[in-house]
Amino acid sequence: MSKYLIISAMALLAVACSPQELPQTGDLDAANWRYATDPHGSTATYEGELVQHGIARIEFQRVARVDAQNNSWVELIYDLPEGRLQDEPQIELSYQSSTDLVIKLSQREYGELGDQSYAHYQAVVSATDDWQQVRLSRADFQRPDWTPATSTDQGIVPAHVNAIYLVPDLTDDKGGAARLSVRSVRLLP
Repeated sequence: MSKYLIISAMALLAVACSPQELPQTGDLDAANWRYATDPHGSTATYEGELVQHGIARIEFQRVARVDAQNNSWVELIYDLPEGRLQDEPQIELSYQSSTDLVIKLSQREYGELGDQSYAHYQAVVSATDDWQQVRLSRADFQRPDWTPATSTDQGIVPAHVNAIYLVPDLTDDKGGAARLSVRSVRLLP
């Protein structure tokens, strides 16, 4: 087979397939990825393994808030391999999401071992059907508007951030559905 025939066949394949149909791989280590849903009926579904070919793909169905004491939630969780952020972290994320995506820095001062407010520092990135890459610095993260007055702001303490939570921006009142794919997360100095 001549090299011209091979090149022609490759060009035809590239024209015949849209970018969404071409095989895509990522660089995620499955050991660092998990998800969580509330005990009130929200669900997470995925085919096969959560991370396949280096890409995490998941669909969530979040139920509406049950009552004042019982909120619903869905989260795709990246456990930091070193168990902490760098001192001046930048986070580079390559993702697709059917809804805006809340990126939370899970820090012990605000979680189960802290004040239990779960008012972690967070940033929001836009929904996108195509692969989008964003880079976020420490200044891009703020505590949410609903942070209770009883939760003392201790700032971002990188040594106390052990995970990054990727949360579809679905409302407490209505819940909803979301599709999320992640193919890379990089922590940069």
